[in-house]
Amino acid sequence: MSMLPALDLVSQTTAVWLVAAAQKMPEPEDVKAGWLGFAVFLALAAAVAFLGFSLSKHLRKVNFEEQADGPAVDPDATVTDVEPQSRPPVS
Repeated sequence: MSMLPALDLVSQTTAVWLVAAAQKMPEPEDVKAGWLGFAVFLALAAAVAFLGFSLSKHLRKVNFEEQADGPAVDPDATVTDVEPQSRPPVS
């Protein structure tokens, strides 16, 4: 009987692999920050900045005034001034 009966074969294999990988951790003195990690961090920061500027540029171009698809309605009209639209009967 399996120790993990609720999990399928893929999940069991993944769990065994993760436990084995966690037991092979490097020593703290063997791990140090490198220039490659710093370069990746800077590249990601530059990409986020570029996307932010691009987003603001595109939002400045958007026309936020909505155009009605139906008949034009007076913006100063009150609710009682507007005729209700006819609706098809509900079956």
